[in-house]
Amino acid sequence: MITAKSKVIERKKLAKLLARLRNKGKKIVFTNGCFDLLHAGHVRYLNKARKYGDLLVVAINTDASVRRLKGNNRPLVPQRERAEVLGGLAAVDYVTFFNEETPEAIIHELKPQVLAKGADYKIKDIVGNTFMKSNNGQVVRIPLSKGQSTTNIIKDIVRKYG
Repeated sequence: MITAKSKVIERKKLAKLLARLRNKGKKIVFTNGCFDLLHAGHVRYLNKARKYGDLLVVAINTDASVRRLKGNNRPLVPQRERAEVLGGLAAVDYVTFFNEETPEAIIHELKPQVLAKGADYKIKDIVGNTFMKSNNGQVVRIPLSKGQSTTNIIKDIVRKYG
């Protein structure tokens, strides 16, 4: 039985699994992010991204990586719990982690056919764009839900309860 936890796979094992699935003709969509405090905007984004292929891989920043990006008060939810929550979504097929400053290395390692990012990024600024172009891949920009962000949720909580 597939469970939320069983979708969380170490990236080297995932790279081997994805190679087998690609050889069977499966189209792999990749996205990444912190996904701290999963909200409706995240769910909508992931559902839209999943439509570009046969399966969706989500690489999440490790706790240390989130702290480097967002500050010492983040993440609010530890990486294993964030991964399990993402794995509980029907749109998400696999979840893995990356600790680097950018997802460039993991994109090279997993070799997706589609790279999905939020429409707040310009194509030229999306990490992995050059790799995708050189490997006949596709980069797609997914429209975001207006006003939906973890930062906005945190600010709202502090304003109401702080």
